[in-house]
Amino acid sequence: MDFGRVVALEDLSLQIGTGVTGLVGANGAGKSTLIKILLGLQTPTAGSATVLGHDVATASHAIRRVVGYMPEHDCLPPDVSASDFVVHLARMSGLPHAPARERTADILRIVGLAEERYRLLGTYSTGMKQRAKLAQALVHDPQLVMLDEPTNGLDPASRHDMLALVRRIGTDFDIPVLVTSHLLGELEKVSDHVVVLDGGHLLRASATSQFLDATGALLVEVLGGAAERDRLGEALAAAGLPCRPAGRSVRIDPPPESLDAHRVVRDTVADLGLGLVRVQEDHGHLEDVFTAGGPRG
Repeated sequence: MDFGRVVALEDLSLQIGTGVTGLVGANGAGKSTLIKILLGLQTPTAGSATVLGHDVATASHAIRRVVGYMPEHDCLPPDVSASDFVVHLARMSGLPHAPARERTADILRIVGLAEERYRLLGTYSTGMKQRAKLAQALVHDPQLVMLDEPTNGLDPASRHDMLALVRRIGTDFDIPVLVTSHLLGELEKVSDHVVVLDGGHLLRASATSQFLDATGALLVEVLGGAAERDRLGEALAAAGLPCRPAGRSVRIDPPPESLDAHRVVRDTVADLGLGLVRVQEDHGHLEDVFTAGGPRG
């Protein structure tokens, strides 16, 4: 997608399947542009895309009938109740009046707004507004759901509840989900697949489990604070283990084959008189793709 001085998406080729797919990238990476193209709201300057068999350039209305979309920004009319708003969106998607009201009641119950469905949206908290936006994306029984930053502005408890709903959509309801978030740790918890965009290019696309594979490194934590951690790190380094601080732990990079890292850790902790909290394998994280400049694919 070429905007003249700025190219939002370039040489991007990917396929989104079943389950929950996380779409990640920094601001300006092209996430919102991609969603707008897939919804048929923006025409690409080159290339092509299909959504559920519909061409985005020629069948955008058909796409929006079978896709549910939850926008990032607040777009709710303040002087309308959640029930009336969701019914209206259901009617716009083609449902007759009676089925629209039935579906609305069911969906508002699922997202946790059954008791608040007749309140005006303008009186809703941020978390309730996010749930109302999710409800309107689901009310017409879509074949695919696109959620743009569904946890935006939520406190930790509300984020947890929203992520549980996202996961439920992709598993219990068996509706494919494309979800964006700038909080990469959230997507690790709910996504089956992850698509990473960087500067308009595809940086990596794979199963989430492949991002989180064991790295071959160990994390060692002892009782105390930074002083105890550093004492341990210095002693482990003197014993021949490549290591560095990692939060409250010492991270031991893959050790030489000639050394038994677990034995060295055990003996060193005992010699120093420290209390061992844990020794565990280190696993990759989504952030590592950006910090390490992971392979494009």
